[in-house]
Amino acid sequence: MQNVVGLKELRENVAKYARKVAQGESFIIFKQSKPLFKITPIDEENWEEVVDFTKLRKGGINVDDILSRL
Repeated sequence: MQNVVGLKELRENVAKYARKVAQGESFIIFKQSKPLFKITPIDEENWEEVVDFTKLRKGGINVDDILSRL
C-alpha cells in the first residue's frame, strides 16, 4: 500500500517526510484529491554524478552564471 500525503501536510512537515524517504519509504502527494507526484528514495545503483560544481569553485557555481553561458 502506498503512503498518501496532502501537499499542505508535506509543505508543513518536509523534514519529517525527507527523513522517512531516506529510510526507504515512498509517498504519493495529493492536492484537492488528485495525485500530483510521487516521492521515492534514490536508487543508488542507478545514480550517476554528472558534475560536481563544488569541485570547480568552493560553494558551487550560481545557476544564472551557468545558464548565461549556454
